[in-house]
Amino acid sequence: MRDRVARGKGQRQMRCQAFARGLIGAAARAKLKNFLAAALWTLAAAYLVGCGEEPRSPKFRLTDVTGANFGKELALTDHDGRPRTLADFRGKVVAVFFGFTHCPDVCPTTLAELALVVKELGPEGSRVQVLFVTVDPERDTQQVLRQYVPSFNPDFLGLRGDAEATARAAKEFKVYFQKQPAKDGRYSVDHSAGTYILDREGRLRLFAGYGTGAPALLHDIRILLGRS
Repeated sequence: MRDRVARGKGQRQMRCQAFARGLIGAAARAKLKNFLAAALWTLAAAYLVGCGEEPRSPKFRLTDVTGANFGKELALTDHDGRPRTLADFRGKVVAVFFGFTHCPDVCPTTLAELALVVKELGPEGSRVQVLFVTVDPERDTQQVLRQYVPSFNPDFLGLRGDAEATARAAKEFKVYFQKQPAKDGRYSVDHSAGTYILDREGRLRLFAGYGTGAPALLHDIRILLGRS
């Protein structure tokens, strides 16, 4: 009898977790509809917590995506021309944000918030690595990234690759991006707006939707610095 009950609980938990993963995928596909994406991420997090018998600890303010089957690899070149992978930053909390240097608001706002978080951490800030992955490698050359990204914090790194490598990185983190031509012959790039945070073991743990704010980022990064 106990075995049947245990199997029943395990099957219900697996179905619950599968549903939550589906919500995570839907959130990633919500693209720039941030209100929808945020709602889906929040609902997915609630289901992931509810799938277990006890609430997940520690208490994160951001969306907890621990156990997600994406965001595990990244192979690009940094703004100093060095090949980089996520393994290079093992031992640090890593914040990954996809954007482009011509972005008028979302990208600079996010980088400014992350810079504030690192500043507020004081000496602990050296244990946090922010990675800005460009979705516009055509304009965001190594030189452009070297000027732009460290202007927010000298230790922030800009990452880039060719079109194929960029698409591969975006797919791995379930990030949407698409070039949008403008009337003057120039173009902008629509892209998902959110920050992925990995713990010191290189595991994807958190998602912060655009507009989450520095206090929530600071709170949860402090948790990951202390325990992961």
